Amino acid sequence: MPGLTRRSYFKTVQKFKADYAPAELTQYVSERTGMHVVVVDQRGPKVQGYFTLATEILDDSGSPHTLEHLVFMGSRSYNYKGVLDKLATRAYANTNAWTATDHTAYTLDTAGWEGFAQILPVYLEHVILPTLTDEGCYTEVHHIDGEGNDAGVVYSEMQGIQNNGAELMDLAARRLLYPENVGFRYETGGMMEQLRVLTAERIRAFHREMYQPKNLCLVLVGEIDHEDMLHILDDFEATILDDIPRPDASFKRPWVESPQTPALKETIVQTVEFPEEDESSGDILVGFLGPDCNDVVSTAALSVLLVYLAGSSISILENTMVEKEELASSIGTWWDARPDCVIWIQPTSVATEKLEGVEARLFEILREVESNPLDMTYLRECVRRELRQLKFQAESSGEFFSSNIINDFLFGNRDGSTLRDIGTLREYHAIEAWTEEQWKSFFRNWISDAHHVSILGKPSKDMADRMKAEEISRVAARKEALGREGLEQLAKRLEEAKAKNDAPIPQSLLEQWPVPGVNSIHFIESLPARSGLARDLGLPKNKIQEIIDKSPKSRMFIQFEHVPTNFVTINVLLGTAAIPLEYRPLLPLFMDNFFNTPVYLDGHQVDFEVIVSELEKDTISYSIMGGSRLGDNEGILIQFQVEPDKYARAVQWIRSLMFNSVFDETRLRAGMTKILADIPESKRSGSSMLYAVDGMIHLAAESVIKARNTLVKALYMKRIKKLLERQPEKVISMLEAVRRSLFTFENFRILVVADVEALVDPVSTWDVLLKGLDTSRSILPIVKQYDRLSIEGQDPGSVGTVIVPMPTVDSSFCIASTKGPISYSDPQLPALMVAISYLDAVEGPLWSAVRGTGLAYGTGFSRDIDGGFVQFRVYRSPDAYKAFSASRAIVEGYISGKLKFEKHALEGAVSGIVVAMADEQPTMASAALLSFTNSVIRGVDPDYNSELMRKVREVTAEEIKRAMQNALLPAFLPGKANVIVTCAPIMQEALKERFEGLGFEAQVQPLSHFQEDYGLEGTEEEDEEDEEDDFSDETEDMDDGSETSET
Repeated sequence: MPGLTRRSYFKTVQKFKADYAPAELTQYVSERTGMHVVVVDQRGPKVQGYFTLATEILDDSGSPHTLEHLVFMGSRSYNYKGVLDKLATRAYANTNAWTATDHTAYTLDTAGWEGFAQILPVYLEHVILPTLTDEGCYTEVHHIDGEGNDAGVVYSEMQGIQNNGAELMDLAARRLLYPENVGFRYETGGMMEQLRVLTAERIRAFHREMYQPKNLCLVLVGEIDHEDMLHILDDFEATILDDIPRPDASFKRPWVESPQTPALKETIVQTVEFPEEDESSGDILVGFLGPDCNDVVSTAALSVLLVYLAGSSISILENTMVEKEELASSIGTWWDARPDCVIWIQPTSVATEKLEGVEARLFEILREVESNPLDMTYLRECVRRELRQLKFQAESSGEFFSSNIINDFLFGNRDGSTLRDIGTLREYHAIEAWTEEQWKSFFRNWISDAHHVSILGKPSKDMADRMKAEEISRVAARKEALGREGLEQLAKRLEEAKAKNDAPIPQSLLEQWPVPGVNSIHFIESLPARSGLARDLGLPKNKIQEIIDKSPKSRMFIQFEHVPTNFVTINVLLGTAAIPLEYRPLLPLFMDNFFNTPVYLDGHQVDFEVIVSELEKDTISYSIMGGSRLGDNEGILIQFQVEPDKYARAVQWIRSLMFNSVFDETRLRAGMTKILADIPESKRSGSSMLYAVDGMIHLAAESVIKARNTLVKALYMKRIKKLLERQPEKVISMLEAVRRSLFTFENFRILVVADVEALVDPVSTWDVLLKGLDTSRSILPIVKQYDRLSIEGQDPGSVGTVIVPMPTVDSSFCIASTKGPISYSDPQLPALMVAISYLDAVEGPLWSAVRGTGLAYGTGFSRDIDGGFVQFRVYRSPDAYKAFSASRAIVEGYISGKLKFEKHALEGAVSGIVVAMADEQPTMASAALLSFTNSVIRGVDPDYNSELMRKVREVTAEEIKRAMQNALLPAFLPGKANVIVTCAPIMQEALKERFEGLGFEAQVQPLSHFQEDYGLEGTEEEDEEDEEDDFSDETEDMDDGSETSET
């Protein structure tokens, strides 16, 4: 074929293999346009693309962010909003994008290469030659609706985050770190006041300046057909040459050729207020300017040094400020890649009255670190552990390579020399040999002796009240100025813009692309094998089962999943049915304490610092969390990731931590302080609190998801803390009861993910865990969440609509819950899956009706088979009622036949389900976890997914209608659904009135209304304190029972 021999304009700069992971990197650059391409060849079903542009701006207009949204509104050859995403949904693909301070990245994830290849040139034309119409800008960025309220997708997004504490503190820090001529200073997402006046022409000008092929790097990760890719890119370039700036025209490379960041001349401490009714705790954010991100030795040293300072409960800052002095709930550390990196240290949940003192104490400790001898043994172990973790990340996540490649494109050398550094981790071997003085010199230079900025984030009820009043006044004044006629004109303008944006896509255009085949989708195969009680599930016929069958016999329930990996992941899944009901809220404390407590080893009590130090030497990571990762929402999961030679050691650790740990009063007090300190911070997310209230309403007290909810912790843990002070032996006895109920033979399900052929004694290694246990019992059944529902959860509809006002929220969020399937073999499931996929598609019916009109940032359905729910969500909306109502109208339209199903959209819905299946198993580890989840937790056959896909492809339009009628529409109906709304206080009365207008019984309640104490009564004095706290209450991060204790 002629195409096989033609010369490509893309020259190969270099090709090399990573020496620490199964990946090969190839770098190309176009001799015609200067476009850059880096391919990471890695095995798996997913192909991931990151189309990255370096974007720099010197204002808060939001042009980079708004442009990211507008790119999806159409291109020169495909002049229709949504054509890109409609194509993607049919080609086993998902599109998305993000805007960072220094770059904008457009993502394309597909199942297999064929779909990726089909979409690639269409996507690139949208990036390089978008339409950028006035109408698109009006609906997508900002507009005023017919009622005088601000709306728009981007505006709604920024409205939800601009005034939260983290955003205000980050912006204040950047204002102090950078002068006005450095782009890192600015809010590229856009400030609301500037988004209200941003013009389409300003966005077009930014696109002309930054969106040039020479400023674009395509990062591709997966199984890539290089020859096909180069042909596609050559053909694409030929179509744009007449429409882009001349490739040889001068171009200033963003960030690299811009004014550089000057050194800080002084240290600045600044207090920043943020709106919050609960004024009990704030945060501290400290920023330093660091080394050049291209200096791999320095950045490796920086990563290790931050681990040494605050990487775990035994590191200096965490151990002193969190564990011992109880000044903060955690110490966060990270660094941002820059020509001058930014180093961040963040003590969280600090008592407001102690903010200044804690900031001073932080630097007192840092100076002590510099003046005292370093623990070189621990520091070198930090180097080795960081190295182990990087190798694991490189094997288990495509983002490991993509993020490093993007940083190199932004700041590295164009000759490929700095990219080559990604292929090796030798810099860690270099710093492992550093002397103490080298480490101290590095520490002094960048942290202990360096100028810095410290932001003290202080919650303010006055600010919350003031902002509410100002917003009411601003909107009212605008409505008055516009008058009825002005509002009508705005409503008309919005409808006209929507009509132009939503011009129908000709079917002939979509028919240019057939639905790709599935031959290029290569799912990773995990071979299961079973031992002990797991054999009752059936014995697979494969070589791994033969190996296990030859091993010594054991009754322990163990399932092995064999994948070609260099690591071992051990999972111990525990049921919670035997935990006494009144002790289930103790699980957060039990889990926090599990790895951070003294342990008896060889007859001697060993301090927790020594335990953690030894754990870190033996592992890549360890954690205890909810069992949802394995599909068991009501379970508890202990997970270790180790190298194969540490397999037996990890099992021994599990035994020791389960049975030989000590409930130490001092350690329990430290854990309790952390839990309580996090609660005020947890009360500041409208989206998260939505799920917290939903869980409190729909789950029974027996559910450990509910027992671990922050709305339980806020009351129960406060009383436990007092009880711990008065009767520590009582609390310890309660924790011992939890231990006895969890760690029993009949409660263990073990999953080992490994190259089983490389394991020594894969089965008999577990004998140590059986010592002293009664192994005659049968395994306890998996408890499903639908067995732990409240009366309201069993039959949703009686609660109606609950509106929870939150002063930390500027927008609104909504979730509606109704009955759904409780079995993976439910006959209506295939049609329900297609119905949801059809409605939720990007640029699909709900997207167009809600996000496309600026009513919300997002909406969608979900099916929770474990809980037996179908749920509908509205995310970050200027008016959740309008988004809810518009979505209901769409569902009713399809049921009545007023809206017709489109053939190509139905094909896209099926393709979306294929993508979802690939998303469940993109890596070796995730493929193994899914195999276990399907066989052990869900109880489905090995061919379940393929059989399900067969049924999905056979679903008819009438079956979809029935699924919408029977399963989806009830989410919008009074008496069939319970609806929870969290919102800004300014919205509460209007939302209540409007939902009542739909027939729902509506009520407004504070978060404190949903708190529960599980029968743990407080003293009269404690109850008075609770009432005082309730008065100032209101909101918290979702606690779905997913808190994790890990390192």
